[in-house]
Amino acid sequence: MRVSSDQPACACLSADRAGKCNKIYLRMTFLYNFFISLLYFAILFASLVNKKAKKWVNGRRNVFEPLLNSVAAGDEFIWIHCASLGEFEQGRPIIEGLKKVHPNYKILLSFFSPSGYEIRKNYEYADIVTYLPLDTISNTKKFISIINPKLVIFVKYEFWFNYLAELKKQKIPVIFISSLFRPDQYFFKSYGSWFRKELNNIDHFFVQNEESKELLQNIGINQVTTCGDTRFDRVYQLAQNPLKFEIVEAFKGDQQLIIAGSTWPQDEEQLIPMIEQFPELKFVIAPHEVHASRIEQIQKKIGSKAILLSAAKINELDHYKVLIVDSIGVLAHLYQYATIAYIGGGFKTGLHNIQEPVTFGIPVVFGPKFQKFQEAKDLIKLKGAFSIKNSGELQEIFSNLIIKKEMYQNACQTNKNYVNQSVGASKIILDYLNKLLEN
Repeated sequence: MRVSSDQPACACLSADRAGKCNKIYLRMTFLYNFFISLLYFAILFASLVNKKAKKWVNGRRNVFEPLLNSVAAGDEFIWIHCASLGEFEQGRPIIEGLKKVHPNYKILLSFFSPSGYEIRKNYEYADIVTYLPLDTISNTKKFISIINPKLVIFVKYEFWFNYLAELKKQKIPVIFISSLFRPDQYFFKSYGSWFRKELNNIDHFFVQNEESKELLQNIGINQVTTCGDTRFDRVYQLAQNPLKFEIVEAFKGDQQLIIAGSTWPQDEEQLIPMIEQFPELKFVIAPHEVHASRIEQIQKKIGSKAILLSAAKINELDHYKVLIVDSIGVLAHLYQYATIAYIGGGFKTGLHNIQEPVTFGIPVVFGPKFQKFQEAKDLIKLKGAFSIKNSGELQEIFSNLIIKKEMYQNACQTNKNYVNQSVGASKIILDYLNKLLEN
């Protein structure tokens, strides 16, 4: 990271202490850039055997050339950066709101992850969609000089400190939206002084909850507004007019339906026994990854009771108990048919999106790794969501929700109320951004 002369706030210290402060800052800056180099070589090595890593590397080869060809003299850009697809959905209401009010600005959308880029590279509201070049000093200077953005928006967690320093140096406003902070993050640790200073490069934070605001204020970051999660605005809008799927309607018939979304093998270990335990239920399983080997893996585990969504025919569904979703982009719409939703990721690295099913007012169930998600914590307390540690607990929750009608109805109403109270973050952010752009 490039260090400007005014970066460390040491002017009030003695000469000796200021010198030590600067040395520590420079050392941390060196370590950060060393880490970025290690990250690159680790992904490069992983690309030899991992398809996602290979896409990450290949996507960044010659990344600047198409940018140079796409940017014309006089173009004014708003740059929005997302880590992956989930963050894109949080940023989407802001992108579309800005495009509506400021059609003369061009939108550059960048992704860190191939999963976001590959799915949204043709997104209609973005003028340019690109991979974010790795956060090196030379890359940040080149990238920013090409697009020369008037405004930069980072979604949720993406802290790339060389980019933030260069944007600050060039006096380009940087806004973070839908951010969520926890006490265990490095900003709030005894060793986190360097990271805390870097947060001063950000002009404003829009955070999801009061805890995040208080954590930032406790370390001297006061440019913070609590407004909630923008993704609720997106899923609420989607739920008002979901796509219809005749196949799924026919498959469900008059039976109760469990929809398991974004599942991993660890989730399916809990779910598949439920197919035998609850013969009166039907199941839809939508794995997080839909490549052929993954779909085949699920089919083998379930056997002849399962059929793929792509192969299903309305008049040939009677003897199937499980529908496997083997395509992307449909899951959010399918929750309209669910009696109960199971959301994957809670037995792996972390919970996937529960907002989509919650918006349809149905109970949600998931594994134990949900602590990073405010809505999951809230809804567990309110009894609209339920966390399980094993298949035995899953069986108990399913039984209770099916048998105890009052418990089920309360969970449904709780989730509807929670969504109604959670929408509106996008308007707060857009009001701020519109004033910023007008000024």
